[in-house]
Amino acid sequence: MAVVRIGAVSYLNARPLVVGLEARRDRFAVRYDLPSTCARLLHSREIDLGLIPSVEYLRGEGYAMVPDCAVVSDGPVASVAIFTKVPIERVRTLALDTSSRTSVALTRVMTAKYFAIAPHFIDEGPDLELMVRRADAALLIGDPALFADHRRLGLDKIDLGQAWKDFTSLPFVYACWTGLPGALTPADVEVLQHARAEGAATPAIVSNGYYPDDGVKAAIGAAYLRDNIRFRMGEREQAGLERFFALAAEVGVVPKTQELRWY
Repeated sequence: MAVVRIGAVSYLNARPLVVGLEARRDRFAVRYDLPSTCARLLHSREIDLGLIPSVEYLRGEGYAMVPDCAVVSDGPVASVAIFTKVPIERVRTLALDTSSRTSVALTRVMTAKYFAIAPHFIDEGPDLELMVRRADAALLIGDPALFADHRRLGLDKIDLGQAWKDFTSLPFVYACWTGLPGALTPADVEVLQHARAEGAATPAIVSNGYYPDDGVKAAIGAAYLRDNIRFRMGEREQAGLERFFALAAEVGVVPKTQELRWY
């Protein structure tokens, strides 16, 4: 049986889904990239399964998702946020960290549907100081957003996980294992689910492994994995994902929505 080529996200919030797979080199070949790169590799068939931004599911045909495995928030997420110099209703320019297309899509949905603004978007690398020099506000994601010292820069932080919950009363799904038709066997799915269960149950171990030389970051990371991030995909999470897909199509982020398909 051929080894499954897996594209995993290099951020801390993905580690609980992935750390248990590293010992299964007999079955899985894992590489680490930015979320947007994982999506590109899956679309080009360079990997078989990717932990891709959820919106990228809509940019493929025939994809399936691994049941009950995802990166989710049900309230504050801490690591996906708009940092702004002015009240959100006065934002006219917004710099986008393009590392994750789901967070960009969420920002476009929320500015149109929740904040009721229509800013000019600027693509930028994840450098918060540079971003807010060039724009009224900035979307930052992942570890840079989690550890950003926004108060030193005189910025307000708007947590998009909490904003989505306020808007919809639903969780938000940032990323999920998504793959090509027939890429996984039922046994593979069980391995992925088991890895998720073990990783999610040990946030301190996962964070200490991610920040082996920084006790302060490791403690913050453990609290983040414990308190902000969820890794299950139940009925409410599916409802949140379907709501996001519908709104993304409505505001023109994607051409159309699709039904959810599972391995």
